Amino acid sequence: MPSLTQLPWANSRVSACTKLCMAMRRVTVPLVAELVVVVVVVVSLLAEHCWADGGGLAERVIWAVNAGGEAHTDMHGIHFKKDPLEGKLGKASDYGVRLPILRSSPEDQILYQTERYNEDTFGYEVPIREEGDYILVLKYAEVYFAQSQQKVFDVRLNDHVVVKDLDIFERVGHSTAHDEIVPFSIRRGKLSVQGEVSTFNGKLTVEFVKGYYDNPKVCALYVMKGTLDDVPKLQPHPGLEKREELEEEEEEESEAGEEGGKKSTSTAPKYRVQSGPRTPNPYAADNSSLMFPILVAFGVFIPTLFCLCRL
Repeated sequence: MPSLTQLPWANSRVSACTKLCMAMRRVTVPLVAELVVVVVVVVSLLAEHCWADGGGLAERVIWAVNAGGEAHTDMHGIHFKKDPLEGKLGKASDYGVRLPILRSSPEDQILYQTERYNEDTFGYEVPIREEGDYILVLKYAEVYFAQSQQKVFDVRLNDHVVVKDLDIFERVGHSTAHDEIVPFSIRRGKLSVQGEVSTFNGKLTVEFVKGYYDNPKVCALYVMKGTLDDVPKLQPHPGLEKREELEEEEEEESEAGEEGGKKSTSTAPKYRVQSGPRTPNPYAADNSSLMFPILVAFGVFIPTLFCLCRL
């Protein structure tokens, strides 16, 4: 009995199946490769989205403290440790707990409601082991004073003044969140901040400097690797946005006025007609203007005296 492969119709079917399998293999390999590429792209997009939403932000933060308060993990995943200065330096206050803090999410208001202040300059030490670009974020809210010029102080970063005359109420008003953001970099044993450079020994010292108006303070602070674009923004505040717009318009108008003044002064010599020396003031050396009131007084006094004598 002949085998299956010896039959002519069987050979044709086997060859057809072989060709079909080879064709499917040729089609499947590119499809699998394309599918892998699509999966990689989708995963990368999801990773970027998570990073933008703060999923990778917590990994960038190397140090964070809730000043004057307990440990707290915020909505971005940043873990703020309990204040290490508790019982050592300054005073902790939770006076702001009774107030809602504008521009802050409800779950993170505690970061602005507690604070540490001191009657003299105080600060924190942050160990930094790696070189790179960093951001210092200082969190504030004025929960006690109701006008400006009541609490004003400076902030130093390794003896560099990075925030000058900070008046929280003047910046944002009462019970409103305010972040001071200070970028700096560490490279080759040097700290660079706001155009100044100094030697870096592995410790970042953040100091709140006593000023003339009340005591320096801070509500919370953290240090992260990255740039300004990586820092989470506070919620919008219509009143502050309008004031900032007005300030920007005033600055633009003043700049335009200065430029216009410069242009007018620079072009004036080209088009101004010279008319010789200025005419001297005719009253510059004449004292007649001083004698005029005296003459008027005499003119009034003499007729009056004559009339009195007639009486």
